[in-house]
Formats: sequence, structure tokens, C-alpha cells
Amino acid sequence: MGSVQLSGSGLVASLPPNHSFSHKTKLNKPNSYFFRSKHNAARTKTVRAISTAPASQPPAADEPDEPPAVDFAFVHSVLLPDGTPDVHWRRANGGQKLRDIMLDSNIELYGPYSKPLSNCAGVGTCATCMVEIVNGKELLNPRTDIEKEKLKRKPKNWRLACQTNVGNPDSTGLVVIQQLPEWKAHEWNIPKNIPNDDDLETST
Repeated sequence: MGSVQLSGSGLVASLPPNHSFSHKTKLNKPNSYFFRSKHNAARTKTVRAISTAPASQPPAADEPDEPPAVDFAFVHSVLLPDGTPDVHWRRANGGQKLRDIMLDSNIELYGPYSKPLSNCAGVGTCATCMVEIVNGKELLNPRTDIEKEKLKRKPKNWRLACQTNVGNPDSTGLVVIQQLPEWKAHEWNIPKNIPNDDDLETST
């Protein structure tokens, strides 16, 4: 009985020495041979080489870049024991209400008005979510009619967090916010450096 072996140049047919053939014809297909034995002219065999090499894989796609986000510096109304400002850095996607960003990031918003029934829960009627925009007002929407009414005797950079939209999903930049400006009892300078990404808490 014959056998088929795989060599470096392709398939090789190995047959018994006492087995003779009338002819061997190479076909048009690569690595295909047609044999006809004079002992059994009606019997034919075809041998084809089949590649087992794995298909080449496309290069791995680069990891997508982080989506755009806005950095926030929230400054508490009370100084730290050493007399320095208590600044909390956060990062959030644009297109959200400032109130939601602060609450989702565990930033104090209402102060003494945080008890139930002390605020309007974000509908703009109580004006207890006032903040002072120290830097980054260009990322915020203009004052709404509700703000113009509730804050008409307040400085122009004071806003209601529930009425303030922060940019859009593609916005980037820095917004510095003084928490509870009515209760602020100190002055401070805008931080010059933003912490590293690892130090920024992200709110989605």
C-alpha cells in the first residue's frame, strides 16, 4: 500500500517498489497530480496539498483615547486647619448640570440647606444651590431667567448650580468654583497647576 508524506517542498507520494505506473501527468492546479495504474486503469487518485498555516491576523487596533472631559476645582468655604484652601479636584463629562456633577462627585452643595424640605431639589425656586464661578465661565451657559430673578442682587459671577449647564460632551477646560459663597470667610488665589490624572476623581 502506498503512503503520502509531507516534505519541505510539498507532498510526496511514496509507493511500493514493485508497483509500476504507465504515466504521471501534472495537472494545471498547483500541487495536484493524477496517477493511473496499469494494474487498475479505471482507478484514479488525486493528491492535493492543503495549507494548515494560520491566516494572518490584522494588527490589533490601538486603544481608543479617553473621551473629552472638564476639570473642576471645588473650593470649600472653610479653610483647612493649616489655613490653606480646601480644594477638591474632580473631572466630569460636559453637557451636564453643575448640580448633578457636584452631587455625583460628593461635593457639598447646599451646606445648611441640605436637610429635607430645605431646598427645591433642583427646580430653581429656592436659590440655595448658589455657587461662585471663579474661573471658566466661558464653559457655562448664560444666566437663565430664573437666575436673573433669584440672583439680581448677587455678583454677576454667582450662579445657581441647578440652572447651570457645563459645556457639551466635547468640552474640555478648567472650571474653578467657590462652594457656598454666602458662607465664605476667606480669600484665596486660583490654583496654577492641575493635579495628575490619577489624582482626579471622575464623575460620569
